[in-house]
Amino acid sequence: MAHYVKGVITLEKQRVLVVDDDREIVNAIAINLQNEGYEVLKAYDGLQALDIISTQKVHLIILDVMMPKLDGLSTTMKIRAEKNIPIIILSAKSEDTDKVLGLSMGADDYVTKPFNTMELMARVKSQLRRYMTLGDVNVQNPANILKTGGLCYDLECHTLTVDGEPVRLTPTETKIVELLMRTPGRVYPAEEIYERVWGEKAYGVENTVMVHIRRIREKIEINPKEPKYLKVVWGIGYKIEKL
Repeated sequence: MAHYVKGVITLEKQRVLVVDDDREIVNAIAINLQNEGYEVLKAYDGLQALDIISTQKVHLIILDVMMPKLDGLSTTMKIRAEKNIPIIILSAKSEDTDKVLGLSMGADDYVTKPFNTMELMARVKSQLRRYMTLGDVNVQNPANILKTGGLCYDLECHTLTVDGEPVRLTPTETKIVELLMRTPGRVYPAEEIYERVWGEKAYGVENTVMVHIRRIREKIEINPKEPKYLKVVWGIGYKIEKL
């Protein structure tokens, strides 16, 4: 599958790791992914997944929650400690609290079983599109730097520093930071953040956006409970303070 990276065409296939202790589910997802042109790697527990990620290049992970040896949420936390690969959590649990927990652990999206195959493929494409071309609209001005106070976001490298120290962000967190830092001081409603970052219509997305905002705060603020940069404007939305 051809795709663009900084204006260069590469024929490298996008590689998806599917992790579930149910081999039939893994095989079914793999067939659909392969039909879409993706290369597929398979694992049946969290430890196998970590082994694969440590030795092979992976562009996206579809990860079940309930697994032996190492569950999906623990696996997500371990992956997030080192890598920003998009993670789609797959689980039979559909309660909002479970979704929020998965997102708070570092997942980028959440799909419940039984899932619609077309919806899952659409979410895979959406996450990969953001991951592979993150910030691509800024390629024409690679030297552009967004700065407010001690926050500094590099539009070419898609990296954030706080007082000179690099901050590790997930792809979704990176898009949120870039959106808010482009117009510091402007308040963005949760619905607008979701539609512009996730690229989907927003319906009851407050918890999803809130979880990502909280994770960003924990990474950029000295005291997340008294934030200097990422502020909530109650009843309206979120903003990066103009300093």
